Amino acid sequence: MQPIQIRRINPEDTLQLRRDVLYPDATLEAVRVDHDDDGLHFGLFEDTRLRGIVSLFPQKDVAQFRKLAVHPDCQGKGYGSLLMQHIEDFCRKEHIPTLWCNARNTAEGFYVKRGYAFWGDHFTKDNIVFCKMKLQLDKATGSGFAIIPAIDIIDGKCVRLTQGDYGQKKVYNEHPLEVAKVFESIGVRRLHLVDLDGAKKGSVVNWKVLEAIAGKTGLVIDFGGGIKTEDDLRVVYENGAALATIGSIAVKDPALFAVWVKKYGAEKIFLGADVKEEKIAVGGWLETTELSVFDFLEENVKQGLKHIFCTDIAKDGLLQGPSITLYEKILQRFPQIDFVASGGVSTMADVHALAAAGCSGVIVGKAIYEERISMAELSEFLKSNP
Repeated sequence: MQPIQIRRINPEDTLQLRRDVLYPDATLEAVRVDHDDDGLHFGLFEDTRLRGIVSLFPQKDVAQFRKLAVHPDCQGKGYGSLLMQHIEDFCRKEHIPTLWCNARNTAEGFYVKRGYAFWGDHFTKDNIVFCKMKLQLDKATGSGFAIIPAIDIIDGKCVRLTQGDYGQKKVYNEHPLEVAKVFESIGVRRLHLVDLDGAKKGSVVNWKVLEAIAGKTGLVIDFGGGIKTEDDLRVVYENGAALATIGSIAVKDPALFAVWVKKYGAEKIFLGADVKEEKIAVGGWLETTELSVFDFLEENVKQGLKHIFCTDIAKDGLLQGPSITLYEKILQRFPQIDFVASGGVSTMADVHALAAAGCSGVIVGKAIYEERISMAELSEFLKSNP
């Protein structure tokens, strides 16, 4: 694969690709847009060749992007998603909360997967059907404490394991989309989706479950399990995940992980730290390293990683309470991170204790499915922590 780079370009540099991809019968002059000279124009280069473009027109609280185009020879490679990620990250850095476009009806599915919502009626211009669509860039962050339900997937079904043991598997629902919709209906905004087949195989397997949930709910999804290569990462982002959940690669191949962080942005990664007696564990928890969780986090926080969750293996799936002491030590050392607890939660009292300890949120699985925490309790908590 050729080296990929996205950088600013001049308005004139966009015109030929704009015309060839979007309006092949038009003149170059005809594809200019109002205020082109005032916009920010980005080009994606494969080696030295311009293969994709997008133009961004930012204002104080909103930004419009126009004329996203990828060379026909490069379509299907994820270059459109890379350009979109670039301008979304730009807007986040500039604290612009809303990004919008007039999307062609043939591209609506692409934008829906990225979390865009319809923002008006369809209209026709130059015999092309469009609809205004927008993305709320701040929706993943909320000010309250987040309850993040976990959906673990084996064979396309919602299951739970005990302490990561595939031999201790219980199927809770044949249709994960139904489960996700129930969570959304009571006010849940985040979802932790885990591809257990992918984790076992070493490559993403259940991306269609991700695609269905991302396309048919407004949930902010982090997706993990089997992300070992950049192709896996691209599949995860293209099918609607807001964040890729990564753990083992960050431990076993930190150089590769650093490349991913630089290329896709720290905001797009949910770093998982699986811990046993304060040491990092990898390989489906089968292998405990000598790497301290504090040293592991230190190195990754230096790279700008902020979205981090920690699972104490000794607690996971046992419904015996979370490792609050460990989490307090982590938060004392790294007060700047967006820290999510995972493992051991059995009651709403545990949830309140984690919030009081300073965590940003908690991943909850078995306690919900075993009805130790009821949907009514969840709903009530979410209403009081918007």
